[in-house]
Amino acid sequence: MAANMLTTRVMPRAEQAYAYPLLIKRLLLSGVRYQPNQEIVYADKLRYTYTTLLERIQRLANVLTTAGVKPGDTVALLDWDSHRALECFFAVPMLGAVLHTVNVRLSTEQVRYTMNHAEDRWVLVHDDFLPLIQQLRGDLPTVEGIIRLSDGAAAAQTVPLLGEYEAMLAAAAPQFEFADFDENSLATLFYTSGTTGNPKGVYFSHRQLVLHTLVEQGTLAACGEVPLLRTGDVYMPITPMFHVHAWGVPYVATALGIKQVYPGRYEPNRLVRLFHDEGVTFSHCVPTVLQMMLDSEQGRCTDLTGWKMLLGGSALTLSLAQRASARGISVHCGYGMSESCPLLSITHLSTDLLAQPMAQQLPLRIDAGVPIALVDLRIVDSEGREVPHDGASLGEIVVRAPWLTQGYLHEPEQGAALWLGAGCTPVTWPVSTRWAWCASAIASRM
Repeated sequence: MAANMLTTRVMPRAEQAYAYPLLIKRLLLSGVRYQPNQEIVYADKLRYTYTTLLERIQRLANVLTTAGVKPGDTVALLDWDSHRALECFFAVPMLGAVLHTVNVRLSTEQVRYTMNHAEDRWVLVHDDFLPLIQQLRGDLPTVEGIIRLSDGAAAAQTVPLLGEYEAMLAAAAPQFEFADFDENSLATLFYTSGTTGNPKGVYFSHRQLVLHTLVEQGTLAACGEVPLLRTGDVYMPITPMFHVHAWGVPYVATALGIKQVYPGRYEPNRLVRLFHDEGVTFSHCVPTVLQMMLDSEQGRCTDLTGWKMLLGGSALTLSLAQRASARGISVHCGYGMSESCPLLSITHLSTDLLAQPMAQQLPLRIDAGVPIALVDLRIVDSEGREVPHDGASLGEIVVRAPWLTQGYLHEPEQGAALWLGAGCTPVTWPVSTRWAWCASAIASRM
């Protein structure tokens, strides 16, 4: 407990009451109750209902426990954005194990480092990455078993396998009872590459992910006067699920029972076709991917009206925002980082602003926005003093929220460097690296 917290009269818990831990399984079960017949779509290959999603997650839990996965084990996933990744987002943490979403864009040496550093014991790997695992297999001493993820015909078996994902699910029992456990249990792990040194492991608990999901859900549904994601929407991620849980939106979409479309490996023409064919209404991506879709053959000839898009990862230029808006895309921006799960701020469009012409809206739509609920955020100078909110002053972001990572895996000294002491505020705040564009944008809008 922080030294400055008041001593109050605390409500005792009734011995007979159910201790309700905030676990990821709660998010899954709510979506199944809301929309049992809603669709989960994987590219042009597969579609099934939320009822089937729950059954497949239970089958996967049986597959993993039969293989030997135990609470506390780390399970690595190397896949594109797919229904399998969504199933792993739930099944692995719901077993009390830890899901390590491997960044497949890292170098071979960095992948080896992260898998060993994470002490991965089990690996689920797409055919596209089997050659990588074959190359590394002798250098992964903690790995005990590998499951193949396939989209088609059998590939040449280059490593010893426990089996193929779909075949193993089909053979597994369709029921599994997920036990309760401490909500502060580690749920997910991924690595942020940074600019120097080895990638750093960022981790989150069930409690943190549930709280982030609930606040993000409310934020996207009540984003000023323009709701971005509600139960009638169709969601397609265009940011990798291996990084920051695809900005946490798959958890939000599942909790609401929303139709979800997973595109597999990104290809601009395919993304635009899926938007058109599946009726996608909400996506999130980085500006470079937005530009690639607009430049693609399908993008040039498809009406993009009604596509709400949340941009982040780098600054969205006014010219690209104007181009997207002219094609019918509703542009919004947000800010976050790996260590913050990630969402910290988002575009807020007031009624007065929405009454203005789009030309006047866009300069504010491309801002990093304002902090979301439960996020305290400031921009300070080198002395810890808050900088003027003038849209020009630069500083360092300091933030506190209930879903911030508590450190870097196995690196306590570097993790401790995330936190400021009492010099700036009466309590500790984690501090990001310097993001000049975000500092300017948030300062001007807070």
